[in-house]
Amino acid sequence: MDKIFWDDPYQTVLHTTVSAYTDNKLLPAATIIFSFSGGQESDKATINGIPVLSSEKIGTDILYTMPAGTFFSKGDPIEMQIDWPRRYRLMHLHFAAELVLELVTKKLGLEKIGAHIAEDKSRIDFIYSQNISTIFEDLLADYNQIIESNLPIETGYLDESSQRRYWKIAGFSQVPCGGTHVKSTGEVGFVTLKRNNIGRGKERIEIRLVEINERIKI
Repeated sequence: MDKIFWDDPYQTVLHTTVSAYTDNKLLPAATIIFSFSGGQESDKATINGIPVLSSEKIGTDILYTMPAGTFFSKGDPIEMQIDWPRRYRLMHLHFAAELVLELVTKKLGLEKIGAHIAEDKSRIDFIYSQNISTIFEDLLADYNQIIESNLPIETGYLDESSQRRYWKIAGFSQVPCGGTHVKSTGEVGFVTLKRNNIGRGKERIEIRLVEINERIKI
């Protein structure tokens, strides 16, 4: 299966064909519809105008569940379309979380125990016995410097056969990751951070985008 969302995460419409269809599960020859992975939520999308209910990764393939009573045959032409505003916010919040995680790792060497990237915010959970908000001022200063430098974000395969991917910022880090990414750090934009204690010895950082009208005040 050709995963166009890696080659061109900005592509919103794709014309392809059905490779298989069984029990309302569709396997396309190629796809632009990202399926939940690494904490990043799945895209909302349609196939021939019909909403995709869910998706699941099977090996290196992705199966899409269609509504009951929907019929496709092998070789049928199909048109995929993703909810672009949602995808674009996920791309921003995903990489913002990646940058925050990498900076926290460099500063404190903490163990990540969870992450989730949704349309409104992303979060990262750590094993940490102190109040993690004490590093927020320095953390945001370093984060903002990377954003303002507008550095290119490189992506590619660590191992093409297993489809293991990475992102890389030259001179900063290379990190295993199979999500969707914007082209540069400047495109990611600024964020706000919020601390949430989620249990003894566990700290959460919640990340929200600074919207354009808020950026004017900075």
